[in-house]
Amino acid sequence: MAETFDVIVVGAGGSGLAAAYSAAEQGGRVLVLEKRPQPGGTTGIAVGSFTAAATSVQRQAGIDDSPESHIEDVSKFPPTDIEARNADAMRAFFLHEAATTFEWLRGLGLSFVGPSPEPPNRNPRMHNVVPGAKAYIAALQLALQQKGAKLLANAAVECLLREGDRVVGVQALVDGVTREYHATRGVILAAGDYANNREMIAEHKGEQYRAIEGINPFATGDGHRLAKDAGAQLVNMDVTYGPELRFVPSSKRPFQQWLPASGLAARFMGAVATRLPSWMMRSMIKRLLVTWQHPENALFDDGAILLNRDGQRFVDETKYPDREIALASQPDKIAYILLDRRLIERYSAWPHFISTAPDIAYAYVADYLRLRPDVARRGTSLDQVADRAGLDPVAVRSSVHTYSASLSEHDAKKLPLEGGPWVLLGPVKAYFTTTEGGAVVNDQMQVVGEDGTIVPGLYAVGQNGLSGMILWSHGLHIAWAMTSGRLAGIACMATQDR
Repeated sequence: MAETFDVIVVGAGGSGLAAAYSAAEQGGRVLVLEKRPQPGGTTGIAVGSFTAAATSVQRQAGIDDSPESHIEDVSKFPPTDIEARNADAMRAFFLHEAATTFEWLRGLGLSFVGPSPEPPNRNPRMHNVVPGAKAYIAALQLALQQKGAKLLANAAVECLLREGDRVVGVQALVDGVTREYHATRGVILAAGDYANNREMIAEHKGEQYRAIEGINPFATGDGHRLAKDAGAQLVNMDVTYGPELRFVPSSKRPFQQWLPASGLAARFMGAVATRLPSWMMRSMIKRLLVTWQHPENALFDDGAILLNRDGQRFVDETKYPDREIALASQPDKIAYILLDRRLIERYSAWPHFISTAPDIAYAYVADYLRLRPDVARRGTSLDQVADRAGLDPVAVRSSVHTYSASLSEHDAKKLPLEGGPWVLLGPVKAYFTTTEGGAVVNDQMQVVGEDGTIVPGLYAVGQNGLSGMILWSHGLHIAWAMTSGRLAGIACMATQDR
């Protein structure tokens, strides 16, 4: 017989755990189903910023801020054509709720440093969780356990169960066995984005993007598929953050991933972190920065070139997104960024940096050589640096010669590569960071159907329920994941039992 719960949550990333805990706070019997062996999702591999206005941390820092000014500022981040597609009313609603969610998270014992500035935000609004985003997962998972909620890993939801037009549960493959679970109040979709679903990307973004991967290999659009099957209205499915170049992650866990994310040790570390000198916090964040951030486009405008695994240059590096599309068709989908003596000197000090977390930390050539020796190699000669990266020295020398010889002496925008020492950064790949398409939801996080009516019993949060919003600044996706989860748990438990 099928087990019955008040609320079933599909996905145990940030939004799913937030929704589950919120429902459990209201006294709900909650089941969370996660297809992976452990919770986390994309939230668990993020830096962990939470951007909001009018928080207690801002007030303690003497910052007078408001959601109204945040609403104005956030519209300045995306390109005009993308911003024009934003669901203004929904984003305004979210930004008014974000500070309440922030205080709710602090109530779970989470600690934040900042707030940090991120222009064009007029005030510092970016709060960074200590030691990193895995702290959200640990704190929410512990809180769920204390509430008696049930979390099943290796449990992939295959379809929604319905009675008439109402969603009443799910069918899931749990450790290889098909099971049914019923929900008396509602099912909440929290299964993340579709950045690594080739079919969805090709259908909505374009066939030329099919080969580009998502930064989270398990972000396969499961929640979007379930929502669509239930008749949900999906919007902005062609809007993506990326593709962009990113360094291939290290096989080693970043420094912050070793730090305690819950318990007394985490609370002590959080208290200490808020009192650390700013240079020390920047140093800690820089370690995470060189793991997850992308190389700046200015590198290529200044003359750095991309070489594939065979040592060959294959694209005009300054053209976006042609660069990313071309890279995805190269051997192993990887390439290396070559810097000569001039570029090494240029990208060794402000204002020229390899990557950045705005106004928090800036990573230069020396930082990559020190912190990411797996993706940064230095050599006095081209042959030496090519050997250290496993590239064919003859092909690399030929590529450099051909490139430099092709530049017009009247082209002031680019200079030929001059000579050693040399640095090869990579491998890099083209990734989609996230996708912005999702189901339309109302302010109760209830899914809206194609006909404009509510799909009874179905809710969507995080990337599944973006509802047409454009959230293009650091810290907004996590803020939305947590806020939508909190609101969905409350709303779902407020409905009448079936």
